[in-house]
Amino acid sequence: MTKTLYKPLSWVVGALGGILAGQVFKQVWKRVAGEEDAPDATDRDYTWRQVVVAAAVQGAIFGAVKAATERAGAAGYRKATGDWPGDD
Repeated sequence: MTKTLYKPLSWVVGALGGILAGQVFKQVWKRVAGEEDAPDATDRDYTWRQVVVAAAVQGAIFGAVKAATERAGAAGYRKATGDWPGDD
């Protein structure tokens, strides 16, 4: 029963985490690179290094925000129900 109740919550938390991660990355990129948008892999105006560094930074931010939001969702669920979502 715990997993059934937690699953829809985890979808919402995941979606919100993705939105938050995108906003965080955009702000970090703007401060570090001084540009509004990070380069796309197919943008010929950027070097390999710039494209790969942008992707690595974006991946690190998304991974960290995803872990933080999932953990916060699990902790909130536990606080509300007394059950940890991963326990059977």
